[in-house]
Amino acid sequence: MSLPFYQKYHEHYDRGYRSKDLRSTMSQYQQEKKSSAIYTHGSTAYSHMSSAHHQASEAYGSSAYRQGSQAYSLGSAAYSLGSEVSSKASSAYDYGYNLGLADSTLMIEDYTSKLSPQTKRAKRSLVSGEEKENQPKDYVVPIFSGRQVNVNGITDTEEERIKETAAYVARRNLLATGEGITTTKQSMVSSQQEELFEKKSRKVAIREKAERLALRKTLEETEEFHRKLNEDSLLHAPEFVIKPRSHTVWEKQNVRLHCSVSGWPEPRLTWYKNHVPINVHANPGKYIIESRYGMHYLEINACDFEDTAQYRASAMNVKGELSAYASIVVKRYKGEYDETRFHAGASTMPLSFGVTPYGFASKFEIHFDDKFDVSFGREGETMSLGCRVVISPEIKHFQPEVQWLRNGTLVSPSKWVQTQWSGDRATLTFSHLNKEDEGLYTLRVRMGEYYEQYSAYVFVRDADAEIAGAPASPLDVVCLDANKDYVIISWKQPAVDGGSPILGYFIDKCEVGTDIWSQCNDTPVKFARFPVTGLIEGRSYIFRVRAVNKTGISIPSRVSEPVAALDPVDRARLKSQPSAPWTGQIIVTEEEPAEGVVPGPPTDLSVTEATRSYVVLSWKPPGQRGHEGIMYFVEKCVADTENWQRVNTEIPVKSPRFALFDLAEGKSYRFRVRCSNSAGVGEPSEATDVTVVGDKLDIPKAPGQIIPSRNTDTSVVVTWEESKDAKELVGYYIESSVVGSNQWEPCNNNPVKGSRFICHGLLNGQSYIFRVRAVNAAGLSEYSQDSEAIEVKAAIATPSPPYDITCLESFRDSMVLGWKQPDKTGGAEITGYYVNYREVIGGVPGKWKEANIKAVSDQAYKISNLKENMVYQFQVAAVNIAGVGTPSQASASFKCEEWTIAVPGPPHGLKYSEVRKTSLVLQWKHPVYSGRTPVTGFFVDIKETKAKDDQWRGINEKAIANTYLKVQNLKEGVSYVFRVRALNQAGVGKPSDIAGPVVAETRPGTKEIVINVDDDGVISLNFECDQMSPDSKLIWSKDYVPVEDSPRLGIDSKGNKSKATFKDLGIDDLGIYSCDVTDTDGIAASYLIDEEEMKRLLALSQEHKFPTVPLKSELAVEIMEKGEVRFWMQAEKLSGNSKANYIFNDKEIFDGPKYKMHMDQNTGIIEMIMEKLENEDEGTYTFQIQDGKATNQSTLVLIGDVYKNLQKEAEFQRKEWVRKQGPHFAEYLSWEVTGECNVLLKCKVANIKKETHIVWYKDEREITVDEKHDFKDGICTLLITEFSKKDAGFYEVILKDDRGKDKSVLKLVDEAFKDLMTEVCKTIALSATELKIQSTAEGIRLYSFVNYYLDDLKVSWSHNGTAIKYTDRVKSGVTGEQIWLQINEPTPNDKGKYVMELFDGKTTHERKVDLSGQAYDEAFAEFQRLKQAAIAEKNRARVLGGLPDVVTIQEGKALNLTCNLWGDPSPEISWLKNEKSLDSDEHCILKLEAGKTAFFTITAVQTNDSGKYSLVVKNKYGTETSDFTVSVFLPEEEAAKAASETQKQNKKAK
Repeated sequence: MSLPFYQKYHEHYDRGYRSKDLRSTMSQYQQEKKSSAIYTHGSTAYSHMSSAHHQASEAYGSSAYRQGSQAYSLGSAAYSLGSEVSSKASSAYDYGYNLGLADSTLMIEDYTSKLSPQTKRAKRSLVSGEEKENQPKDYVVPIFSGRQVNVNGITDTEEERIKETAAYVARRNLLATGEGITTTKQSMVSSQQEELFEKKSRKVAIREKAERLALRKTLEETEEFHRKLNEDSLLHAPEFVIKPRSHTVWEKQNVRLHCSVSGWPEPRLTWYKNHVPINVHANPGKYIIESRYGMHYLEINACDFEDTAQYRASAMNVKGELSAYASIVVKRYKGEYDETRFHAGASTMPLSFGVTPYGFASKFEIHFDDKFDVSFGREGETMSLGCRVVISPEIKHFQPEVQWLRNGTLVSPSKWVQTQWSGDRATLTFSHLNKEDEGLYTLRVRMGEYYEQYSAYVFVRDADAEIAGAPASPLDVVCLDANKDYVIISWKQPAVDGGSPILGYFIDKCEVGTDIWSQCNDTPVKFARFPVTGLIEGRSYIFRVRAVNKTGISIPSRVSEPVAALDPVDRARLKSQPSAPWTGQIIVTEEEPAEGVVPGPPTDLSVTEATRSYVVLSWKPPGQRGHEGIMYFVEKCVADTENWQRVNTEIPVKSPRFALFDLAEGKSYRFRVRCSNSAGVGEPSEATDVTVVGDKLDIPKAPGQIIPSRNTDTSVVVTWEESKDAKELVGYYIESSVVGSNQWEPCNNNPVKGSRFICHGLLNGQSYIFRVRAVNAAGLSEYSQDSEAIEVKAAIATPSPPYDITCLESFRDSMVLGWKQPDKTGGAEITGYYVNYREVIGGVPGKWKEANIKAVSDQAYKISNLKENMVYQFQVAAVNIAGVGTPSQASASFKCEEWTIAVPGPPHGLKYSEVRKTSLVLQWKHPVYSGRTPVTGFFVDIKETKAKDDQWRGINEKAIANTYLKVQNLKEGVSYVFRVRALNQAGVGKPSDIAGPVVAETRPGTKEIVINVDDDGVISLNFECDQMSPDSKLIWSKDYVPVEDSPRLGIDSKGNKSKATFKDLGIDDLGIYSCDVTDTDGIAASYLIDEEEMKRLLALSQEHKFPTVPLKSELAVEIMEKGEVRFWMQAEKLSGNSKANYIFNDKEIFDGPKYKMHMDQNTGIIEMIMEKLENEDEGTYTFQIQDGKATNQSTLVLIGDVYKNLQKEAEFQRKEWVRKQGPHFAEYLSWEVTGECNVLLKCKVANIKKETHIVWYKDEREITVDEKHDFKDGICTLLITEFSKKDAGFYEVILKDDRGKDKSVLKLVDEAFKDLMTEVCKTIALSATELKIQSTAEGIRLYSFVNYYLDDLKVSWSHNGTAIKYTDRVKSGVTGEQIWLQINEPTPNDKGKYVMELFDGKTTHERKVDLSGQAYDEAFAEFQRLKQAAIAEKNRARVLGGLPDVVTIQEGKALNLTCNLWGDPSPEISWLKNEKSLDSDEHCILKLEAGKTAFFTITAVQTNDSGKYSLVVKNKYGTETSDFTVSVFLPEEEAAKAASETQKQNKKAK
């Protein structure tokens, strides 16, 4: 058996698996009727004819035509090509369709019949000879393969969704032409027959060549057309080359699914298990998802029974989404039992497996604990409903079947809602609430044949509108009618219109796989149904709706389920088509097409829907239409005319439905339809009856007889009479309003059907009215009449039985019984109790007898006429307005006998209240039997609930007389029980019944009593409880004795609030005030009013009775900028009704020219402004404030010096303001000492301009300033360097221009000058550097530098803390900026610390240095070196003077030079001439006298005596050389002679 090409070249293909599959399924297809056409996705079953027949179809891409053309051009050889060529054509077909170009308007006719009608030829086969040998006999491949391409949205529900193929339309078009390709299983043909097929006549060859040329030209034209039509032809939707296949494996084995997907852009692939995405991270190690080299893998490790499921591979890109399915079945060996399955939280087991065969239980009891209650949510929020399920008996390894239902419909998991079962708890989670989620939710748990269910309502409120006043979003968007031309969308109108009527709705669409929304209608539509046109056949869409009113547009509704643009017939055909396994070979035959037939007229034409916006027509296709696909043309005409107009000229209709728009409202029309195909246009159908354009569906009438009735303490049952003659009713909206508020709120946001609804979420004790209106697609009805008002209160029922019946006292013929009040009062006050009794003889009880005919109101009763020593049992029944409740169970047996004990009986009526985390209050009643003497006190015992009876301990050491006790020091979270024992003179009686258990905890929502003093000074205690039951009451007590009709306390209770008002708080009112909430588990609170608290409350009451306006500041006065006087005060807070009065010297003054008055109620500032203070304005000023009842005042006294100073200051400020109108000094002249010890005079000016001049003066003499002031920074300066006493004087600066002038004077004399000099000296002292050490030839010098030195700076020196006395050896002085101390010929006594003190006139500044240790040694060594160098310099040989630098002398003259010499010892001398030694002779005489004078004599100077002479003196300390130059010149006559002689000698020489 041969394999398809894609299976031959992939190693994943399992031949054994394929063969087994064929063997198991072959028989069911043996009898299939032979079909006339085939299309197999991804296979070889496609021939060259498919390209020819569909050359103009939009389902083809450009590559399809190229491949088809190549295949066809091969002539007859093309018929014998292998399966690979034909499969390429098939792939191209799918590729073209997935590009979204499928449009059956371009159906292709048979070019064979068009170009050259020819006789029917023998059928050619596409299989090769080798493949024919492997063909099985008598098997016909079904028309469609079982592997289909999935298109989302064909079916209505997720469970019924099937795998739809995108290529289905192409196959349908192929079959509609009537020229399908028939595949048959033929026997082997002989080689002779094949040779006959290959022989062709010349005529046939020419005709086929012409056909190929015509086909090629058509393909090229079509390819060019599609290139222009489809710009994104490179993009194509996902396509599975290799699909995952199903597997059956054993438990604990691994299994791998794999597939390969093509598409551009590269598709993203996601794996699903039962429509839920597989999360690798949620199950580590269980799943492995990989993608390598174009292959996608899903590996499941250690398969168990839970892995039996349907798996889906979903590929998606921008062009669309495609899915392929495979199933995995996990088998278990016989006899195995997987325990892990039954412990899995989310697993369930078929009921038949767990119960019936093994008989685990004959009956189950299913209970629900921790149940979800009525819930309220808002759109967009998350919500979770949960319930604990208790099943008895509990069977190991067995889990129940858990179902969630909404309004009776099963809830399936989706992206909006998820279900979970954890083994004992069922949970339903909403990830994103919508109004569609509103409804009655039911949890149903089934065990075998038994099931229980629990229900509660979920309300979903509207989300906040993006625009205030915009309507709420529509809901329940559904696709009613889908075909390939249009889809009818319906929705439900919202309950809230935003305050103004809804004008209509906008419908938006979005193609699946994209996120681009487009609006379908330009103008709002009022009808809640709308046909959306302009869809692309085969593609899937989702829709949403938005409501609009005059304020704005609502947020969008929840999107609809996806819907494919396909005809219902196509959808049904796609569901019912058979599937078959792949056989590996196909035989393709050709049949001659039938002749074209003009279609007949459609039938059963009718108007299915008519509104003012559109009309929908529906008809049946004609019986006579041939094998081609047909199209329809719709025509209309105005009634009473025959002027028919074609409606859809440009866009032919392909479906037997059509929606007409743009019809004139109110006009009457008739309609008819024609069919057409390639053979022509048929006759029209019969015309419809006259149709008037308008809404055929009327808005329903308002409901009637709205009757509310009580339900619970937060809900009311509303019933109504349904709207009469209402058509297509969607449901009803119910609204409620608190009586007197005139504000209506919706009770439901999802229309409810029927005539009864429970409105939840109401306030207990409030009175409500209700109204209802109906809704259908045409709109909402008018509101019904308002119902009668009803108070929200629980419905009345009979009370539950009393309990804890005990004998309080016994006599010879009577007994006193006590009992506790029933837990549930039935919604009404208990009016009394009935007691029954019966005799017990020998342990056998007798008949019940009535003890009282009239009900008793107390919880105790004395039964008389009993038999002494007889044993009795008792029962008690409570009664209220609803009737007598169920009697209690029989009490314990009590013997009727005289009690003769001396101690008292047990207290009774124990109850606890005010339970907190560390305390509670216990109350009880006196025992009925007090013993022989009166009861004097009580003892209270306590123990933990789980403790043994021997662990009771007393709380109070001494007996207490009160019948209440506040128990302190409890442990939080611990459960306790209590009992009470009574005491008399005889002793302690037996304990009471146990009270409790009670857990010491402060429960959520616990509130305390709040003390309040109102504006009238009334003192009240206030208590509020949010946890009241329908039968609860608020009871006030003083010292735990109920207060009823007290003359000192008024009680006012309403709903869950109560107030106890003191009429005149005094000493008699001291005590503990408590408020108990009946019919609750001890909810209460108390408040202690002692003497101190009473005083505080009375003071607060007095303050509230006579309130004062609190002041932030008292009355004050201030001078304003212009010299005005402002009186002002400020209150803490003022209302809009506050007012002020202004009083001067006990007379009220008013706003006028002199007084400017103003009060700012926002800030609380009250002010009065006077322009100028006169002498008559001296006196007392008072401001009075009144704000409602509150008053206050403030007074300011301005007399005497206080007034005069204020007047002067105001006058000065006025002048200052006038001065500042021109150039002026913002800051007057001042001085500043700079870091360089200079003095800087500066001032700041303001209100200047370019023409403003500034002039400086000193002692009335102008100071010339080098630089002109530019006033950029507003600062003017004058710098005085090296400031000294000579700079003292009066400095003045004048600022002037045409607006005026201003001046500033600075006096630097006397004390001011001293202060400045002190600052200068301080700056000098601060500038002093640290003391440094310097060695000299005379000794050691200590010195410091300052920036500038003044004699006013006092300098002193100290050595080791002792002031230095200056001598010839130790001296101090100043040289320039250096301050020094000279120590000549230092000795070791000079070592130590030296301090230089600089006194600036106020402060002493010090600089220190340590002259000891290494510092002294180094300085002394340097001094010795410098001293020796000085001695050597002093005694070294040197020439002191006498020798000139140059000597000019006439020849023949005598030259005498003398110079003085110095040196110790006396120096040695030597003479040099021109660097050569010169000795004394008669011509040059050299002498030295006394070693100190040297003589140089030349007796008669000659010209050769000219030159450089040097005197060198030398001793042991050094050598010195003194140079001089001797220049000898001749007289003029002698010079002339000498020149002539020289010339003569020169001539002789020549």
